[in-house]
Amino acid sequence: MVCTMAFLRALLSTARMIRHSPPLSAGLPADDAVLLDAPDERLSPALVAAALGDPEPAAKLLATTRDAADWENRDRYLGRLVTFARHRDGWLTDWLATAPRDPDALLVKAELAVRRAWESPARAERLHEAGPLITAAAEADPRDPVPWRLALDHARGTHATHTVFESLWEQAIRRSAHHYGCHVAALRYLSAAWYGSHRECFDFAERAAEDAVPHSLVQALPVRAAFALLLDTQALGRTTSVLEERIDAAADAAIRLSAAYRPGDPWPAEVRNLLAYVLLARGRWAEALEQFTLIGQHATSFPWSSVSDDALGRFLDARDGARLQVASVTPLRGRADRGRPRGHYA
Repeated sequence: MVCTMAFLRALLSTARMIRHSPPLSAGLPADDAVLLDAPDERLSPALVAAALGDPEPAAKLLATTRDAADWENRDRYLGRLVTFARHRDGWLTDWLATAPRDPDALLVKAELAVRRAWESPARAERLHEAGPLITAAAEADPRDPVPWRLALDHARGTHATHTVFESLWEQAIRRSAHHYGCHVAALRYLSAAWYGSHRECFDFAERAAEDAVPHSLVQALPVRAAFALLLDTQALGRTTSVLEERIDAAADAAIRLSAAYRPGDPWPAEVRNLLAYVLLARGRWAEALEQFTLIGQHATSFPWSSVSDDALGRFLDARDGARLQVASVTPLRGRADRGRPRGHYA
């Protein structure tokens, strides 16, 4: 009888998936329409020009963010330009040759050096060599918090003490109290994988989120702490009910933040990708599917590259998994939208 009931439940679940999967796909872009880390309309011309060896559009883009004190976009654009320069840096070499003291060129040079140092087998030595480059970038424009985000990343890799870290953190928040990138760098330093613990990580993230201005991405910092814990949980196979409650609270807060942005907005795309991962890990299928709908075509490397060598493929698999899980628990009778489940599903 037990086997028969299990067989019947499997058949029912399959029937539900067959019936409800197509309607649940209606709000999702086709697989081939999803783009990984798609540049926005300001960054795209700079990347195209850099590919042709012309640094001027990148220089103008970063100068614009600096003049406007648009530190969040400055950090985001810097990251994408440096990702490109890791493999093709001729345009940066030309830029530095013509403007060796340009604050923006110095910032790109410093970030590139730090990235390459992190990837080197001689990481500690290479990071120490990159230190003066970070100092030069910071001195080139004392208002800019982004070099201090670099300094925080550098401190983590060079095993800086908590005292050194705290002094760097003070310099960073003095320039921009709610800078997302600096908060992420600090969270990494405090993580269990480096110099803190999961509880320290959550404490820092939750305090920062409470102090953040409305709609700031810093409000989603706890969900990054949740992601770090989930990765460890998968590796170690254990957690506690208190930490699980904090994971769900972090997800709830990130859902509220996500709702403040329009569907398909590229600005919160990474937070929504991260939130979808956490919701899936917690078995909250319907809420994860809603985030995939809000994400639209904007898949991001993080967090999927942390768990797979094929970030886009992992994103698409996760999206399909959420859709099938929701379909499998939607009642056969009645309209799919009225029967769509909500809340937690283990």
